[in-house]
Amino acid sequence: MNLYSQLSGIEDPSDTRPILIIPYMWIGDFVRNHTVVRVLKERWPNRPVDLLTTSLCAPLVDYMPNVRRGIVWDLPRNRLAVARQFGLAQLLRERNYGTALVLPRTWKAAIAPALAGIPERVGFVGELRFGLINRWRWGEKRLPRFIDKNAALAQPDGAPLPPEWPVPQLRVPAEEIARWRQANGLSAGTAVALAPGSVGISKRWTYYPEAARLLVEQGLEVWVVGGPAEKGLAQEIVATGRPGVRDLTGTDLRNGILAMAAAGVAISNDSGLMHIAAALGTPTIGIFGPTDPYLWAPLNGLAETVVQKNSVLSCQPCQSTICRMNDHRCMRDIAASEVAAIAQRALSEASGRAER
Repeated sequence: MNLYSQLSGIEDPSDTRPILIIPYMWIGDFVRNHTVVRVLKERWPNRPVDLLTTSLCAPLVDYMPNVRRGIVWDLPRNRLAVARQFGLAQLLRERNYGTALVLPRTWKAAIAPALAGIPERVGFVGELRFGLINRWRWGEKRLPRFIDKNAALAQPDGAPLPPEWPVPQLRVPAEEIARWRQANGLSAGTAVALAPGSVGISKRWTYYPEAARLLVEQGLEVWVVGGPAEKGLAQEIVATGRPGVRDLTGTDLRNGILAMAAAGVAISNDSGLMHIAAALGTPTIGIFGPTDPYLWAPLNGLAETVVQKNSVLSCQPCQSTICRMNDHRCMRDIAASEVAAIAQRALSEASGRAER
């Protein structure tokens, strides 16, 4: 480390070699990757940062400050796909990256950066990746949270964790939101976005239809946001809350991003859309049952973290995708009226801040 680094905490200000992040590709995890970007930019302000991304997550890159570009390259999850790996390696070689941060511990995630000959390939020890990773990091299991494990790779080796990480940010231009509203025939009124889906049915709160009805009765517009897997849930919610509920589920994640950016408040399970809403700065109510908010809530903070308080459940949090004990009481004991009241309070508080 040179004298400039010792005095300023910034390493090698003359270094302009681009950096590639190989991230986890679940939507919520991909949003949290922006913390890694921010740590890298604090460390190396003159080095461009790119993100490898899937087609699904690619729209998020457009709204991430300080990300130069996304490298869209879909690799199958359950097989090696040798030709695709070689194709990706050729593309990476042409981009002349100086550093690759390989966040997943898998052998497969490290293949293309190694084939591309990226000089510095940083990652945790795991899955016999000797030769693929050449800047080993140890101690992953001692790091308490997923974000700690990822962002630590962006720091110098051995650096202590900071008291707080920089939070993820997504920024959507106001004119793009206005065009989206117009294209979908939506008014400029205040809306509540509901995100009823999640990976794993145990994380799904079941009272969204009743909550939608209560919110519509209070004069609010309600939008149901999600992917194709949430279409059935959306239809159920629309049927209960008519006529003030719109089904905005679809195949394009950009639509979900814009809905969360346009909403006055978002209500979500522990899911990718919760992380999107929070990173956008939309007041977000996160409903948690089988998962631990300390480990999985957004760094941005939530307008409210809702966890059932009626009883002490020995199984909570279980981190399981399917409930095997207590008949899903960790979610069933959260009433629709409670969540609707929290949404109203969050809207009032946001309105008060805007007036000041």
